[in-house]
Amino acid sequence: MKYLKLFLVILPLAVTSTAYAQFFEEDHLITDVRNNIVWLRCSVGQTWDYEAKTCTGELVKLNHEEIEVALQQASNQLGGEWRLPTLDELESLVCAECEPPKIKKRYFPNISPEAYWTSKRNFLNRKMVWTVNFMTGHNYSRFHAYQQLPVLFVKDR
Repeated sequence: MKYLKLFLVILPLAVTSTAYAQFFEEDHLITDVRNNIVWLRCSVGQTWDYEAKTCTGELVKLNHEEIEVALQQASNQLGGEWRLPTLDELESLVCAECEPPKIKKRYFPNISPEAYWTSKRNFLNRKMVWTVNFMTGHNYSRFHAYQQLPVLFVKDR
């Protein structure tokens, strides 16, 4: 019975100490436990270098029509149902205290300090789509879906 009481006392401490860990690395993937999703660490167009543990190559900027094709390719090649992040999901990557790009570079290396697409359209003007700018850490709804911007992909866990 003493062991059971000890276990019950230790368990809340263990849960509390890990509650603040949002990201877990696994090669080219980041598990985001706060949002219950998995991120590709690199922007579309880049590849994960397993030895250097970073993203290499040039990112490719896409419009929303091109994103649909890229999402189909990602789902076919990587498995799962990849998608654009929601505004809340992408905003959760912003690191306010980080120098631009305002993202934790340990988890997302070589992210460009500019606006990235989300899946959320502006409800006041459906032609505009929300973005998160990693130069400033702010979100904006000033881009049209036909414009080309960088992209990060995510899937549900």
